[in-house]
Amino acid sequence: MNTPASSRTLILQRIREASRNAAPSAYPDLLRAYTHAGLLPAEDRIRLMAERLREYDADVVECAPAHLPAAIAAKLSASGRRRFVAPPGLPADWLTEGFDWLTDHALSIADIESCEGVVTAASAGVADSGTIVLHHTASEGRRILSLLPDWHLCVLHASQVVETLPEYFSRCTQPPTLVTWISGPSATADIEMTRIKGVHGPRFLHIVLVRDDDSDSSPAKPEQSLKVGPNDSR
Repeated sequence: MNTPASSRTLILQRIREASRNAAPSAYPDLLRAYTHAGLLPAEDRIRLMAERLREYDADVVECAPAHLPAAIAAKLSASGRRRFVAPPGLPADWLTEGFDWLTDHALSIADIESCEGVVTAASAGVADSGTIVLHHTASEGRRILSLLPDWHLCVLHASQVVETLPEYFSRCTQPPTLVTWISGPSATADIEMTRIKGVHGPRFLHIVLVRDDDSDSSPAKPEQSLKVGPNDSR
């Protein structure tokens, strides 16, 4: 006995039949006169990224390579939280002693929800929109890690920051199947414009901006803008 075709199969079949003799795509001929590359110097680009993040009510601190573990530890201590979840590829020196760490080796939703915050790396930043981009590598973790915990500390390197979205796609010609774009802490508003935080993700977003480029030559001090070296954790 023949099994009836599913609605999905029928719809896809009709689309194939309808497009079989369709005209060639006109996409290659479209005029692309938008800005492809930013013009800001490196220091201004990083400053713009930090300004955009702060406009979204995210907390931003800059640090140098040697001071990255200390900057993370300071943020964890200031949060008043004790139990954190970490992606499996997070560098060991980011896992500050004195806190309870749960490494995500296929943790259950209940286990993740029991944690008060999460620490992750990032893949890129777009200064024009103040957006953090996660490719969910081993140091960035599954998407659920950046959605369930109420508090998110994300480490972003200055060398990962581009000015415009087209520049990101120029760098990443084959983005992964799953990408998460974060522009500030989660927030939404109802019809009366009452703003509510934490509806679609963490209420609190903290960024440690690591100065691993040549845009700042100021002395390295933990409590000020610092210059940081590259991280090989990604």
